[in-house]
Amino acid sequence: MRWPNRILGGEKWGLPVKVMKRKSSAVRRRNSRLLHLSKAKLEEMIEQATVDAYNESEQTTGWLTMIEENLAVPFETTVLGVPVTVERVDLNRNDEIVAVCTRGRTHQSLPILDLPLPAPPPAGAEWIEAYGRWRGAG
Repeated sequence: MRWPNRILGGEKWGLPVKVMKRKSSAVRRRNSRLLHLSKAKLEEMIEQATVDAYNESEQTTGWLTMIEENLAVPFETTVLGVPVTVERVDLNRNDEIVAVCTRGRTHQSLPILDLPLPAPPPAGAEWIEAYGRWRGAG
């Protein structure tokens, strides 16, 4: 849905209306997938991923382990309009869980919480959603 420039103040900054959209449909679809995890299920998944972890780095490693064990890879998705294959998940230098994507011979790592999931999502995608909720992204 577009909001008129006068309501959002687009005229004030000289921005076109299409830049001032509320949320993209992809963001709304992604957020709607978050709703299927009950609070009890989310708490169970958080406990399972972070058991025996004493700091945030160890907790992130626990999440990586759970995502690696449960996410069905490889799978196809689209990033910036380009089809890619998610080959695996890993940690980057910033201790962030990333999806390692390939297209031909090119590899690129994307933060897993920024990865657009295909419809239907691959098996185990609920672990990405739970990780996002734990990180405060959902």
